[in-house]
Amino acid sequence: MYKGLIDHYRSYLPIEDHETIISLCEGQTKLIRATNLEKMLPGLEIYLKFDGLNPTGSFKDRGMTMAVTKAFNANSKAVICASTGNTSASMAAYAAKAGMKSFMLIPDGKIALGKLAQAVAYGAEIVPITGNFDEGLDMVKTFCENHPVTMVNSINPFRIEGQKTAAFEICDDLEDAPDYLMIPVGNAGNITAYWRGFKEYKSFGKSTQCPALFGFQAEGAAPMVKGHKIDKPETVATAIRIGNPASWQFAEEALKESSGRVQAIDDDTILKYQCLLASTEGIFAEPASCISVAGLFHAYENKQIEMNSRVVCVLTGNGLKDSDIIMKSGFEMPSVKENFAEVQAQLLRGI
Repeated sequence: MYKGLIDHYRSYLPIEDHETIISLCEGQTKLIRATNLEKMLPGLEIYLKFDGLNPTGSFKDRGMTMAVTKAFNANSKAVICASTGNTSASMAAYAAKAGMKSFMLIPDGKIALGKLAQAVAYGAEIVPITGNFDEGLDMVKTFCENHPVTMVNSINPFRIEGQKTAAFEICDDLEDAPDYLMIPVGNAGNITAYWRGFKEYKSFGKSTQCPALFGFQAEGAAPMVKGHKIDKPETVATAIRIGNPASWQFAEEALKESSGRVQAIDDDTILKYQCLLASTEGIFAEPASCISVAGLFHAYENKQIEMNSRVVCVLTGNGLKDSDIIMKSGFEMPSVKENFAEVQAQLLRGI
């Protein structure tokens, strides 16, 4: 029986035999063939790594099982993070499983309600701040320097160790690494983790190559693209609304080593491809996830991808976490009188 990614990939992770594992059976998320997208982008073999199928609905669970496991075994009584939503939801869930307290700093009014609801349900202590994520992260760092609480943001090295397993799973499913990986970039921990995973699997002889990494940031929160910190990042893709990525340097190294690139995508395009992905492939992912699909189309149209290539788009979070975005996008649902003739007429308009 599958017991979670630490148990499954134990020989590739810094875990000791005596340590108690804190797991919600995360990992083993589906790699879905995007056959309808392939018709739109002929010459490519396209897959979707849907990490929105993890227990709390995002890829953060991969790193959090490692971070909370290590904190628990170090006898830490509490964990803390700054978050735009997914990290706090994941942290709170794993802390609850471990019987630990969890504390989170969030930008007030800048977090999707679906993610906030999760943290509330899991019992986290929530501190909204008037500043942005980057300012919250600085406060968390300072707090942890003075108090015996474990920070579980992506600068925690065990987070990266857990997240690299997504690259392992892709290689296992495809029996090799893909030619290209399209991935959202916010705090840049995930792109760092994927690159580590691909390199390690190749060094162990489990794959023959490493992919070119294409990272994508939202136009209003694209510090790596613009080459400088963004003081007030803004984007509908709340999960990547970050102006000063904690893993910026590691991400740049990964992009350089992989012969990849980082590019910016505007909000309207992100939302366009969120709807396209859902309506063609039946996958509802949050806006930040769909930037990888938008980025794939951009790269294809600009001839940045070689034909007859195998591509994986990383979908980091479930669309139910940020469903308000869809409902505010011009969707209309006019009511019809309780009369079969009128209901039938309304239905026939769509045929």
